[in-house]
Amino acid sequence: MSELIITRTVAELRSEMAELIRDRDATSVGLIPTMGALHGGHAALMQAASAAHEVVVASLFVNPLQFESPLDLERYPRDLDGDCQTMQANGVDIVFAPTVEEMYPGYPDAPMIRVTSGRMGTTLEGASRPSHFDGVATVVAKLFNIFDPPGPARLHAYFGEKDAQQVMIVKRMVADMNFPVTIEPVPTQRTEAGLAMSSRNLLLSSEQEESALALSKALFALQERAQAGRDWDLDGLRQQVHSTPDVTLDYLEVVDPATLEATTELPALALIAAYVGSVRLIDNLMLEPGTLLGVNRPVD
Repeated sequence: MSELIITRTVAELRSEMAELIRDRDATSVGLIPTMGALHGGHAALMQAASAAHEVVVASLFVNPLQFESPLDLERYPRDLDGDCQTMQANGVDIVFAPTVEEMYPGYPDAPMIRVTSGRMGTTLEGASRPSHFDGVATVVAKLFNIFDPPGPARLHAYFGEKDAQQVMIVKRMVADMNFPVTIEPVPTQRTEAGLAMSSRNLLLSSEQEESALALSKALFALQERAQAGRDWDLDGLRQQVHSTPDVTLDYLEVVDPATLEATTELPALALIAAYVGSVRLIDNLMLEPGTLLGVNRPVD
């Protein structure tokens, strides 16, 4: 296992990356953009990238542009040493861990030019967090430019399907802006009980983690009903989630996976968001007729 190279500036990152690509005669580079507080879902992204590319790189940056409140930004869990150990154990060669000033010189007055997520960023999660996806699109666009590999090597960026709306927006940005990047979605990783792995889970108490299972249980109930051709009864499932102790439902919707428009046709994507205490969690699941999809179904 090679030593993880930790870089703090764009210049350092590009220099180390170019040298490694040259030394390994690499034709492709796998990128895992992260905000840290790494878990099994991130490990799955790293392992997928490591299996497919000669060089694997990652970013570790808590992006202030995608937080709606200073308190939420401050509370976001951070563990640089632990994250670096996780990266090294899962095949990452180089990590870029910049300061806010390195990413956005002059912040908070910068960046003056930002990427808009358009209509896709104003619905569902974007309706509840109005500036969130513009912040995501801006930082991801910067990272694609920062990590753009030299020579013939092509960049492949890995994103978890738990953040389904984010993946769709990033894919659309790449297509609309002609970024020379291939987006590689990786299935949601879940605990044995069915809870989608998230860095925000670290903020939950054991009792709240139990309550948070209401999100995945609702999604799997929808999946079973879709498979069986039964009525979805979204209102009933919404009430079930909302009545769970310490859980406040924001939305439970079923949409076209290509457009995010509401649909009653299959295949479809079910998305849910709720506050468990003060912690916002999201999850999603594909609904299709026939064989049930997904792994680690919630325990009754």
